[in-house]
Amino acid sequence: MSWWDADGYTIGRLLVTRGLAALYLVAFLAALLQFRALIGERGILPAPRFLARTSFRQSPSLFHRRYSDRLFAIVAVVGVALSVLTLAGITEQLPLVACMFVWFLMWGLYLSIVNVGQVWYSFGWESLLLEAGVLAIFLGNEDTAPPLLVLILLRWLLFRLEFGAGLIKMRGDRCWRDLTCLYYHHETQPMPGPLSRYFHLLPRPLHRVEVAGNHFTQLVVPFGLFLPQPVAGIAALIMIVTQLWLVISGNFAWLNWITIVIAVSVVPDSFYGPSIDPAAAYGPTPVAFSVAVVALTVLVAVLSYWPVANMMSHRQAMNASFNKWHFVNTYGAFGSVTRTRREVIVEGTTDSVATPATVWCEYEFKGKPGDVRRRPRQYAPYHLRLDWLMWFAGISRDYAAGWFPRFVGKLLENDPATVNLLRHNPFPDEPPRLVRARLFRYRFATRAQRRETGQWWVREEIGDYMMPMSRADLP
Repeated sequence: MSWWDADGYTIGRLLVTRGLAALYLVAFLAALLQFRALIGERGILPAPRFLARTSFRQSPSLFHRRYSDRLFAIVAVVGVALSVLTLAGITEQLPLVACMFVWFLMWGLYLSIVNVGQVWYSFGWESLLLEAGVLAIFLGNEDTAPPLLVLILLRWLLFRLEFGAGLIKMRGDRCWRDLTCLYYHHETQPMPGPLSRYFHLLPRPLHRVEVAGNHFTQLVVPFGLFLPQPVAGIAALIMIVTQLWLVISGNFAWLNWITIVIAVSVVPDSFYGPSIDPAAAYGPTPVAFSVAVVALTVLVAVLSYWPVANMMSHRQAMNASFNKWHFVNTYGAFGSVTRTRREVIVEGTTDSVATPATVWCEYEFKGKPGDVRRRPRQYAPYHLRLDWLMWFAGISRDYAAGWFPRFVGKLLENDPATVNLLRHNPFPDEPPRLVRARLFRYRFATRAQRRETGQWWVREEIGDYMMPMSRADLP
């Protein structure tokens, strides 16, 4: 083995490639199942309209050549197929160039989706998956030793992810500094999970311990990634345990899982038991591949200027991409924590005119809170994009101004693709005549309230979010 080949990371590379393939699979499936309602030709924010006002340079995507719902479905299906082949271990058995091409194709297809996804794809984990996907192109196949430089780049990605998230918290909401943010966060997070209420009801001293542990993991532990083993591996394991804690306490799409996947690249084979000798299994590394890895490393070093400058700035931005290829980004989340959960409840009626006697029927979403008796479900790593945007809508009407009226219009049409995104459509036979939205304050039921009423949530109406609208009222 040469100096640029990593010794003792065979298992780590295997887990990274399989893990990323699994997350690509989830991402392509989510795109396939949700795109018609969100960005399809008749979607809430149609991709053809977006493409008409943007250039390839502004948003690189193969859909600039031509867009149709059929073509989008083909792209997503091809992505699913390639992800399955890679998850099954077939891709790594291909010749090195073919293996790299499969990973490049998955990245290119998903980049094409993200860059036409508009607000529905404006989440940090999209850029994170794309950046990790680029690095996976250069991890090699089963006949090639894991490149040391690429493993270092994965550590650098993990460092930016964790340290950036830690900095944005310390610079943001005061509750992170006084260790009180988790008094609220488990209850007010975008999409609580089945165990979120139990986390919320933990004693407050434990919440302070949670926050302190988070600061240690994100602000101190990342520096251990660049120390010799076993320190680097222990640092990665601490991050993995922290991410698993987040997995069971909420729904954050694939953010936590991809962090875990990247972290396992730091864990050496010796941590899994008797060490194996990868040198006996690998052939010589092709010179052209080594040159490509060095070129990649230089590119990352140059592009790292912008995320490093961002992390050093007192005006640090969260989840920013500094180029349209979503490569070498800056990360961070929850720089501020909402103290009160506000939910937009959408209702419809078959009455043509709203009166005090009008009966309003509530639409139920799959993931976001609605029915107070319904326990939150676990959906992550799957991403319910509409449900997530509804959380932002509850924070401010401004966040939803560009899409919420169009969503209501689709409900007034009983648009099949749109109502398929919902858990329950109260108008299966004919569309409603009017749709309205009301704003409620939600909080988790206390133990006593849960025993007495069977409710998971307690809600209180704040007021109107949108007055009753008919199809004639909307553009």
